[in-house]
Amino acid sequence: MFRKPKSGSGLRKGLLALVALGALGLGLGLASDAGQMGGVTYLGSYRWQIDDPAFGGFSAIELDDAGARFIALTDKGHLLEGQLIRDAAGRLQKVDAGPLVALRDVEGAILGKRASDSEGLAVAPQGGFYVSFEGQHRIRRYTAPDQPAQRVTGHPDFANMQMNSSLEALAIDARGHLFTLPERSGALDRPFPVYRFDGQGWDIPFSLPRSAGFLPVGADFGPDGWLYLLERALTGPGFRSRVRRFDIAGDQVRAEEVLFQTRTRQHDNLEGISVWMDGQGRIRLTMIADDNFKFFQRTELVEYAVTPPLASASDRQ
Repeated sequence: MFRKPKSGSGLRKGLLALVALGALGLGLGLASDAGQMGGVTYLGSYRWQIDDPAFGGFSAIELDDAGARFIALTDKGHLLEGQLIRDAAGRLQKVDAGPLVALRDVEGAILGKRASDSEGLAVAPQGGFYVSFEGQHRIRRYTAPDQPAQRVTGHPDFANMQMNSSLEALAIDARGHLFTLPERSGALDRPFPVYRFDGQGWDIPFSLPRSAGFLPVGADFGPDGWLYLLERALTGPGFRSRVRRFDIAGDQVRAEEVLFQTRTRQHDNLEGISVWMDGQGRIRLTMIADDNFKFFQRTELVEYAVTPPLASASDRQ
């Protein structure tokens, strides 16, 4: 399985020299008209289909630093690894994927139905990966997809989180610290508490504001050091999506930017996000949609490119 190294300060400083991005028109499958939306440029969407009844329900995705190798997680306790095939311009042409692999518990047995509601995924810099679950609120570490889970001590708050609304998002920073937050905060005007695990214990260094009916479903730290948060809102016949990013310094949030917010059904139910830098020095957001195993929904990969921030997280410390 690939590792996801975090970029150093040299790449972050290089972001300050980038100019505004132009439309690239990388659309495949569903949408093909690229356009500027606030702090991002829409690159395109790719509909992904496999003839397998277990395929679907994707809740998380992680790409390597080249945007090629990936690992994806379903909300039924399955992992799938593969490669995104792109043309010379970076257009997504094909997805080559291996078989779906069922996650296991700490005893090595395949997870039962009640224990398999896997939602968040974070690849550790030193190898292996973490998975968060919201049916039974917990986080587990894996050395490989087919290996037994390893226990990760939970925060006491996890036990009292709402059913089907807990640990959806998971991310690891450059230090190897794990971050998670619940899908619901408990009140419309209550911020989302962010939990941090340093390998020894948990704390709550900061919270993120809640607004406009959006709920967090995915997170990743980018090569610029910012925390990127994917959120969704259910509105009538479909979903809206939003991505915000936050400049995190120690225990403080020093800046927040709304990168984009979609209209209803512009994309399907985006739940997973991976943030990486392409060969031209542009930050990309690769997101995956959960089709809920419904024939009228779709599994799609959606990509945006991000304009540079006024200052990178590392330069503001």
